[in-house]
Amino acid sequence: MKVSLNTIRSYVDFALPGVDELVARINAQLGGVEEVTDLSAKYAGIVIARVVSCADHPDSDHLHVCMVDDGGVTQGVKRDNQGYAQVVCGAPNAREGITVAWLPPGATVPASHGTSDPFVLSVRTIRGVESNGMLASPAELAIGDNHDGILEIPEESPTVHGSPFSVSVSEPKTENAPQTENGKQKIEPGMDFAQVFGLNDVIIDIENKMFTHRPDCFGQLGVAREISAILKGVPGKDEDAADTRFVNPDWYWTKPTFESAEALPLHVQNDVPQKVPRFMAVVMKNVAIQPSPFWLQCELVRLGSKPINNVVDLTNYIMLQTAQPTHAYDYDKLRGASIGARMANPGEQLTLLNGKTYTLDAEDIVITDGEGAIGLGGIMGGGNSEVSLGTKNIVLEVANFDMYTLRRSSMRHGVFTDALTRFSKGQSPLQNDRVLARLMELIATYAGAEQASAVFDMPDRSGQLDEASLSGEIAVSDAFVNARLGLKLEAWQIGGLLRRANFASYPAEGDEHTLLITAPFWRTDIELPEDIVEEVGRLYGFDKLPRELPERSMKPAPQNPRLEMKRKIRKIVSGAGANEVLTYSFVHEKVLQNAGQDPTQAFRLGNALSPELQYYRLSVLPSLLDKVHANIKAGHDEFALFEFGKAHRKDDLDEEGLPKEYERLALVYAAKKSSHTAYYMARRYVETLSTGLAYVPLADFDVSEHAIFEQLAKPFDPKRAAVLLQGDHFVGVVGEFTAATRRAFKLPDGAAGFELFQSFLLKLAPQPYQPLSRFPYVTQDISLKVPATTPFDAVFAVAQVAVAELRSDELSLELTPWDIYQPESGDTKTVTLRLKAANHVRTLTDLEVTGYLDRIAAAAGEACGATKA
Repeated sequence: MKVSLNTIRSYVDFALPGVDELVARINAQLGGVEEVTDLSAKYAGIVIARVVSCADHPDSDHLHVCMVDDGGVTQGVKRDNQGYAQVVCGAPNAREGITVAWLPPGATVPASHGTSDPFVLSVRTIRGVESNGMLASPAELAIGDNHDGILEIPEESPTVHGSPFSVSVSEPKTENAPQTENGKQKIEPGMDFAQVFGLNDVIIDIENKMFTHRPDCFGQLGVAREISAILKGVPGKDEDAADTRFVNPDWYWTKPTFESAEALPLHVQNDVPQKVPRFMAVVMKNVAIQPSPFWLQCELVRLGSKPINNVVDLTNYIMLQTAQPTHAYDYDKLRGASIGARMANPGEQLTLLNGKTYTLDAEDIVITDGEGAIGLGGIMGGGNSEVSLGTKNIVLEVANFDMYTLRRSSMRHGVFTDALTRFSKGQSPLQNDRVLARLMELIATYAGAEQASAVFDMPDRSGQLDEASLSGEIAVSDAFVNARLGLKLEAWQIGGLLRRANFASYPAEGDEHTLLITAPFWRTDIELPEDIVEEVGRLYGFDKLPRELPERSMKPAPQNPRLEMKRKIRKIVSGAGANEVLTYSFVHEKVLQNAGQDPTQAFRLGNALSPELQYYRLSVLPSLLDKVHANIKAGHDEFALFEFGKAHRKDDLDEEGLPKEYERLALVYAAKKSSHTAYYMARRYVETLSTGLAYVPLADFDVSEHAIFEQLAKPFDPKRAAVLLQGDHFVGVVGEFTAATRRAFKLPDGAAGFELFQSFLLKLAPQPYQPLSRFPYVTQDISLKVPATTPFDAVFAVAQVAVAELRSDELSLELTPWDIYQPESGDTKTVTLRLKAANHVRTLTDLEVTGYLDRIAAAAGEACGATKA
């Protein structure tokens, strides 16, 4: 982003510091400066002169001998008795009376400045006639491509810097320069060419990426506003609120009103308001297409643009000033007197202004007339509607486009423009009418055009965009700001800082420490109180914040149960021979379909990393199944892969409307040839993690009531898989896969796997450390009589749950298996468990411990039919 210091000076109401200091402040509080260019050196020594006589060269049929008046300001030049200098010139338009740019001896031709071989002028004899330097063409001055003739400078200039955007009514002029009756600056021989046309400038190039969230800073006005705010610093208590804010030009600050006209018909439509939130257009007639005024050409060149003609240059110029791209169409080339926006038809062809033809996609936004596409919305106009020398009537368009759609279109077609750079940052739709009104005014002034239609605003937003801000009112207290920045600012100081950047800030009623803050209409990045904190920190200066480390407790950080669980399971499963893998949470639609899952239930990414990663997965196992065949091909005959991951389902949202995250552990076992049944190999891994689970055949279990569980079970063969239960709770599924799944993923016959809920696995995490009790431990046994067919694991698991419910910070309980007794001919068996208990604040009684044992017995009796032996 190129920033002109001359333009910045025309906007601010105080003197700027030196370039080095200003660059340092910009680096610290606005954005990284990549380059600083001093244009004064490029245009040094060039003088405005008047040709007082022009005679044919005595020894040439195309050269002229010109005597030029420079007011006598150039030193060391041979002159005649009237003080004029002699220059030989070959330009066809050289003649007496014109005002020109004279490069005297010693000056460097600007077009060669900075090259390896700069062209430094000297006194030369051309066919016997001495010539002092040269009279320059626009191309030699590096302003435009025209080198067919010398530059003819007008008799007067609108401003010293050429900018009609100045805040003040009377704009700055060259010191002591004579003025014409209409207030413009009169051009006189001897004036410094660079000073008159603002080429005595310093251009500061700031990294574009620094303004990714600040589209307003892609214009000179936005950067001037920020520089003004950061240089003024923290306000004093007695400052008037109105005096602290940056003064925007009236045409930008005040919402305009438009007149109506009906000279030329125009039909405007916006078929995709969700992609084109605002589309404004108007017809202007009787346009005179011609080269731009020289001041405007200089402005564009200074900021890195290229002059074309007055209409196109003005659309580019207002974009460079306000950061809002605009476009002009030849009205008479629009079929059906119609213009609008829609999504492209798949395969639709469009030739752009760069001369290349593109095949469009249904995801592209296009500008259309009555019969087809005439431009790639927000990126580049079409060649079939461009403004040319024959244009008499034009349509001006000022619109906003969805930045994400434009980014994808640009990458898809490889088209990058200055307009795209700005649109892809998300322009505010609240400035469109202001920009259009100003553009209409400028084109009326410099192209003689008149309004010929109503101003269309699509979709109809009458009365909807009168608010001053996109963000609404945000309440922030001084304590909230200070706690995050480490400062001690008072509310009035915070408000003053923000007002410098045109925020509205008022104390809340009855609370002088809370401010009600409204961001200006061009700010699209302010949504949260934290955004206000960041803004205050930036304006105050992050480099001025206290350099103090945040206070922190010396207590050891508690262990994270989830991380400890994963660490423990990794050790267990890896020790059993499995290998952990990491895959994307995104999968191709085909992976979901291969696993028998329904892609319509999965979140589809709007901006996928690649076509292979378009959907969030519904379960983790399909990602592992997708890796089996590649490992088999790589020569691994028998292996197991496992992964911790997350699953999501489109209709499963939390209270805040965000997708629920289902954390899972998945494992797949695969063998080309195996003497073991694959199901039992997968089950063996489950049993290394827990032995207290019930296995219910999947065919006997109705999973349709739980949509996310139903998708988890899809890859499994109901006849060769089991649902895992802990009590009444689902834990996961283990088993072999359906024939369709094996075929789709090219799995060997010896393949099986499981997927478990991490919420169940959390119980495997080590318990937090607890100091030993100072009071004595009490140990008691309990014997439970259960049916002989009841597994010990089932009894012990129920007892463990009961003990977990009894534990507290004060009470430590430890349950261990002790004995199993079953008579040879009996139909019951006795399970004995040992409970070790201690209280950390007092001594336990036998009666209390007996109560704990009764709780265990009651839980086992309810779940397993156990009775006390």
